[in-house]
Amino acid sequence: MFGDRVEAGRHLATALGSVHPGTLVLGIPRGGVVVAAEVARAYGLELDVIVVRKIGAPGNPEYAVGAVDEDGRIIGGHAGVDRGYLERSGEAGRAEIARRISVYRGDRPAPRIDGRDVVVVDDGVATGLTLEAALESLRHRGADHVTVAVPVAAPDAAGRITASADEFVALEIPHEFRSVGQFYRDFGQTSDAEVVALLEEAWRRT
Repeated sequence: MFGDRVEAGRHLATALGSVHPGTLVLGIPRGGVVVAAEVARAYGLELDVIVVRKIGAPGNPEYAVGAVDEDGRIIGGHAGVDRGYLERSGEAGRAEIARRISVYRGDRPAPRIDGRDVVVVDDGVATGLTLEAALESLRHRGADHVTVAVPVAAPDAAGRITASADEFVALEIPHEFRSVGQFYRDFGQTSDAEVVALLEEAWRRT
């Protein structure tokens, strides 16, 4: 049980051990950015976001059946889900990605990915589909070595991420997993304003 995302991020930074000085830390908004900020702060690394939007199942929007990346590509796709549904749902995802990038980065360019070591951080993994989409997007953009780091992960998702990432770090992979929030005492909603404040602090520092 973590007190909050800040505490989880500090534990995660310790678990990562040594990190290459030029490594880029990318948080998955919104809550993942709070965790990622602690990792970046611990090692004095560049912090930014990777914005990937899940596509929820018909009638069950919390269950991911696909995802959209920053380039607008539909990634994944659960067996049995109509491609037309994914494309239609992806349009809303593309609009939200564009909005978030505008809010979070403003006029700043996206960070360079090509040839870099990247650590992708989220506050937890349930299905793993969003992180798998992030990994595929980073590979497409030329990342050299990608580590996924999370405080807690569902066992099935941990297996898939381990197979996809160059390295996977999870503090807890509990068998009794129902949701990410059950492993935090404080799992309140993170606002866009909090994400922007954390990014701006990191950009001033680095």
